[in-house]
Amino acid sequence: MLKRVDIEKREAEILSPYAFLSKNSQGRLKEEPECDIRTVFQRDRDRIIHSKAFRRLKHKTQVFIVPEGDHYRTRLTHTFEVAQIARTIARSLGLNEDLTEAMALGHDLGHTPFGHAGESALNDISNLGFKHNEHSLRVVDYIESLNLSFEVRDGILKHTGDEIPLTLEGEVVRIADRIAYINHDIDDALRAGVISREDLPLKEINLLGETHSERIDTMVRDMINSSWEQKVIKRSPAIKDATEKLRSFLFQKVYIGSAAKKEEEKAKRLVQHLYEYYLCHIDEIPEHFKSKEKGIRISNEQLVVDYIAGMSDQYAMNRWKELFLPFPWIDKK
Repeated sequence: MLKRVDIEKREAEILSPYAFLSKNSQGRLKEEPECDIRTVFQRDRDRIIHSKAFRRLKHKTQVFIVPEGDHYRTRLTHTFEVAQIARTIARSLGLNEDLTEAMALGHDLGHTPFGHAGESALNDISNLGFKHNEHSLRVVDYIESLNLSFEVRDGILKHTGDEIPLTLEGEVVRIADRIAYINHDIDDALRAGVISREDLPLKEINLLGETHSERIDTMVRDMINSSWEQKVIKRSPAIKDATEKLRSFLFQKVYIGSAAKKEEEKAKRLVQHLYEYYLCHIDEIPEHFKSKEKGIRISNEQLVVDYIAGMSDQYAMNRWKELFLPFPWIDKK
């Protein structure tokens, strides 16, 4: 049987000198015995996959709010695409795949219902502010109490924002996230008729590729070639520039300017209504959710933020309907 110590030995023998080895982990917030079969990062990956927050991602918005078509991305399918892209890059660079996969699978656990619209609403209305990457860390540390390793927690927190992850694996996930959403959001926007192929910026498409798979392949190969035997994850200037211009195009035509995104204002108001209601009716938050406190006192405001951020799109809409829409009176005589 291949045991943890055998896997750790194999990592040291075959991985890049710049890879982060499982045996070198700085450990967990709470010390616990090692598994004799799985490495620390394999255990982290498994804990994330089995968490409730991970399962709820299947009912959370990626770009289009509660789309009726079966083929639009959700926050869960986005997560899988990020993990696939990141693992491909990590394997080709000789980095730690288990660490990379755990970070990728956990990076969006703190996302709100209705995607960035929900995030914006909570950030605007709560005095605590709200950033989904910071809340993802709160989910794994406090709400789900997964007790993940320092390195996976670092990658989750720093997958977006100004801070750079401490490991190359974290840097891979950070860029893989962008590669994934740029390309699948184009795919979904084309499917929805929000944009047409003729709208796509010609110069960038000619460089990166005509199809979804061609563009991902170009971006991934460029990262691998540019980062090979380097202490940093890099992209070539031409591909990086084209990628960023494609991202800017999405902001102009899909994320901000499209007709489909008009529903986001309704979603923001819905989240704000829920926040205001539960702040005044804290006793209506389910007891099993409150029990997460485990002797640690948190403010009512934080409790409301935690509760709403954990909702799926449909659950949030159902709660809003129950709270704010009148039900018809039925004469039972």
